[in-house]
Amino acid sequence: MRVTRGTLLLGIAAAVLAALSFVALRPQPVVVEAGTVRFGPLQVTEEDQAETRSHDRYVVAAPVAGRLLRVLLRDGDTVAKGQAVATLAPVPLSTRERDEATARADAAAASERGARAQLEHALADLAQAHREDARLRALVAQGLASTQALDQAQTAVVTLGMEVKAARNRAASAAAELRGARSALAAVSDVRSAADAFLTIHSPAGGRVLRVLEPSERVIPSGTPIMVVGDLAHLEVVMEMLSSQAVRVSPGMPALLLGWGGDHPLRARVRLVEPYAFTKISALGVEEKRTNVILDFVDPPGSLGDGYRVIARIVIWNSPRVLQVPMSAIFRCGSDWCVFAVARGRARIRHVRLGHRNDEAAEVLAGLTDGEQVVRHPPNELADGSRISVQP
Repeated sequence: MRVTRGTLLLGIAAAVLAALSFVALRPQPVVVEAGTVRFGPLQVTEEDQAETRSHDRYVVAAPVAGRLLRVLLRDGDTVAKGQAVATLAPVPLSTRERDEATARADAAAASERGARAQLEHALADLAQAHREDARLRALVAQGLASTQALDQAQTAVVTLGMEVKAARNRAASAAAELRGARSALAAVSDVRSAADAFLTIHSPAGGRVLRVLEPSERVIPSGTPIMVVGDLAHLEVVMEMLSSQAVRVSPGMPALLLGWGGDHPLRARVRLVEPYAFTKISALGVEEKRTNVILDFVDPPGSLGDGYRVIARIVIWNSPRVLQVPMSAIFRCGSDWCVFAVARGRARIRHVRLGHRNDEAAEVLAGLTDGEQVVRHPPNELADGSRISVQP
């Protein structure tokens, strides 16, 4: 059969129309954003709000009831140990009140003896830690012990050294309370009226006046706080953590203090995770179990004072080189973790096994290799084998 020129042109037009229809109707590639699996440093941290406080706060209180004269000290004033900070005109004591004052003096004496015993115990523990450190140094030099055990022994020496300092401060505080209780008892035992004698209240330690609680003259009951004294040269950081997070923290872990007002973060180190958890209601009304984590400054605290707000970031785990994938690429597929890998213009689902992770990246243990590209923030319409177009 002879094909005419018109028939040939008609056939070509039909073929072109069919090709254009196929191109127009076929699914368009999904535009995605890609990330790269790569080796790099990875840190796992726990971050929360915290505040500074003086390592040893002393609340100066009225040992007996009486008329407090006007306090001349102001917030921020410097005081020396034993300096007179307030004057009180005691009221006459009844037999019951005198017995109570005697009991307080006896209790203060018992507390002072207990503080001295704790100090002796801390000194003994520190001496044992020094002996253990010296023994492990010798064993490591001979190749008979691991450096990890030596690091733990050195951390124990540092931690117990701080415990000794704290025990000394507690012993000094208990001794000051004992002197105050005995002087109060001696001052009021022979008083017949409030005008017969004055009781001078002394500062239990040197430092600065953090806050004057009773600046004006008035009659106050026994035990009324008058002022708070602390040493701003020895600050610490208190971080309230959820108990489920605090179990991952241990003494000696490094930390960074952010948001304190300076132009660079301050280094700190975990000294203590308190063993007692308390109940706290969150801003959303949820009941939470929290515990205090205490950090010591490594860098000088600068102009920080008592009760200042900071953001504490504790480094739980750290590695200088680990294969990692962006967290934005990871999603759940059943009980496993999955990603969409970019392979020749298509998205291929890949099961992965993950290790440590933070808010930005996760450690890859299996399923991906260095240099592979994965889809970040995969859209809902993306499926295994879908054509994709990676944004430049």
